[in-house]
Amino acid sequence: MARVVVDVMLKPEILDPQGQAIAQALPRLGFGGVADVRAGKHFVLDVDDDVSEQAVREIADTLLANPVIEDFEVRAE
Repeated sequence: MARVVVDVMLKPEILDPQGQAIAQALPRLGFGGVADVRAGKHFVLDVDDDVSEQAVREIADTLLANPVIEDFEVRAE
């Protein structure tokens, strides 16, 4: 069994309202020095050893991410 991580983030040109809300809340909570926040999704998949990286990329592209507005990164853990 292998563990694969897929991180999904909005593309840089797409507005991130969740990230903006977090960035605006930080100073009110006493945290300074944060210029920008981008929020994303983090998926951990436990897959059989014979599942290829290409198959995981297809899973990410089909189900985990919206390729029109999101980028994703796949890595073995």
